[in-house]
Amino acid sequence: MGGARANRRRGEVEAVIDGERRILCLTLGALAELETAFAAGDLNGLAERFSSGRMKAADMIRLIGAGLRGGGNLFSDDEVAAMSVDHGVAGYARIVGDLLTATFGGAEPEPAENP
Repeated sequence: MGGARANRRRGEVEAVIDGERRILCLTLGALAELETAFAAGDLNGLAERFSSGRMKAADMIRLIGAGLRGGGNLFSDDEVAAMSVDHGVAGYARIVGDLLTATFGGAEPEPAENP
């Protein structure tokens, strides 16, 4: 990704995947892809599914894949399934959690201004 940095205000997150820093974002297109993949009737249904706290490995692959594609990285879900991250499953879970928080959980708090 060169010098590009994630912009949390746009719902972007950064992750090191297969040794490269990448930008992930659940754009409207990525969310529509996930609604279809998870047979969710709407965004609320999608958010409810993810907030249950239960996620299969296949769910994580789909989420990371959609996030990568939304961030401009052209990988299929099969390619995502073969990728590696530091800390194994915990690393994948962190990426998914960051991505869902950036998308559904609101923006990070603004830093306080100095008087």
